[in-house]
Amino acid sequence: QVQLVESGGGLVQPGGSLRLSCAASGFIYSQYRMSWYRQAPGKERELVASISAGGGKTYADSVKGRFTISRDNAKNTLYLQMNSLKPEDTAVYYCSRQGLYWGQGTQVTVSS
Repeated sequence: QVQLVESGGGLVQPGGSLRLSCAASGFIYSQYRMSWYRQAPGKERELVASISAGGGKTYADSVKGRFTISRDNAKNTLYLQMNSLKPEDTAVYYCSRQGLYWGQGTQVTVSS
């Protein structure tokens, strides 16, 4: 069965960096678009970044120039490099396959 397991979240000061990882299994990872979403307290889940099977990338305006999505098809792993973090980036971050399958999420807190 499809399984997505996120890791790498934590507490970081404003201006800091984190790299999230999502280990995928149970499907042919290289054939699917993969995405990162986030949900802050009291807000709806929002799309942060996506990467197609061919490597094409899209980003939410709020993270352009600060976040980078990437994938390693040999390791069946999705990444999100987050730089210049802001308090408003605080949320639970989820990886997803096509918005149908979800990981359990990893908490990112940006605070001094």
